[in-house]
Amino acid sequence: MKDASDPKGLIRESYRIDGITDGECRSIFMDWALSLADPDPVPHIAALIERYGRDAPDHPMSAVLREGLDRPPAAKRRGGRMGRTRQT
Repeated sequence: MKDASDPKGLIRESYRIDGITDGECRSIFMDWALSLADPDPVPHIAALIERYGRDAPDHPMSAVLREGLDRPPAAKRRGGRMGRTRQT
């Protein structure tokens, strides 16, 4: 049976890799996010933290998943004339 929150088993496998680094977890997380069918990853991230992060709170993937729950800052306008001219 396929897991909707981890369709390729990437997150599960990341917790099984001894000595995995933060950078490797970020790369795996990006691949995981691109493999989701659901456009909203937040409920899936929460489910994965519940499933794996509770038993391994210090694992690098747990930290990456927790960061994934943070909403990105609001985009600021960049560009146009004001973006090209020097402000004094």
